[in-house]
Amino acid sequence: MICPKSLTTYKIKNMQKKSKNFKSSPKRYQPKGLSILYEDHDILVVDKMSGLLTVANEKVRENTAYYLLTDYVQKGNHKSRNRIFIVHRLDKDSSGVIVFAKNENAKHYLQEEWEKFKKTYYAVVHGKLPEKEGVITSYLVENSVHKMYSVGDPNKGKLARTGYKVLKESEKYSLLEIDLLTGRKNQIRVHFSEKGCPVAGDKIYGKKEKGIRRLTLHAASLTILHPYTKESMTFETKVPAYFKSLMKKE
Repeated sequence: MICPKSLTTYKIKNMQKKSKNFKSSPKRYQPKGLSILYEDHDILVVDKMSGLLTVANEKVRENTAYYLLTDYVQKGNHKSRNRIFIVHRLDKDSSGVIVFAKNENAKHYLQEEWEKFKKTYYAVVHGKLPEKEGVITSYLVENSVHKMYSVGDPNKGKLARTGYKVLKESEKYSLLEIDLLTGRKNQIRVHFSEKGCPVAGDKIYGKKEKGIRRLTLHAASLTILHPYTKESMTFETKVPAYFKSLMKKE
């Protein structure tokens, strides 16, 4: 267990913060679809919009967070040695906080310590959960079409644990605060779908419903230890406005 050198916690709420000795790229290079929450010599933390891939796939090569941020740190000069490194990913249709490393040492540290860091999400789910607070536990397996599902046998799946608390209820939906205790693929979406309360806007694990504009899953908060200073840093964002408006619809 690594102990931070300082117990100071930095909270960044929808604004850009920078290290005193660090100069960021000019504003004209800041990418669309990404709000920069924090940047220094070792890490770059952003708030990603829904609909933007984290990394490229076979269909999309350039319109990704990784590509756009690589261009950003190179200040428009593609011969620059500056680059970013993938630490973790968010689904294309999810929004919220992502941290990228700016050197290999930072990448390795963050990935090695990743399971110890705290990740909080907001989600709007269909219906009402009988228990307003709890932990969902199962073992997740991926089938031949890359869809995840739960099994009871720990020898056949990977342990997945999702903590949650109901923040607000309406006739059709519930707004949840979710503590991601393990980081399995599609974990949150699978767990609440199997509870009969799928995430609104989920086209894979949910139900089709007209009028839902996006997947209502948002990575709201991330607490890490800085890879160089070992200080605790918390990056926070607000509940998306669309989530609030959906909760008001009946």
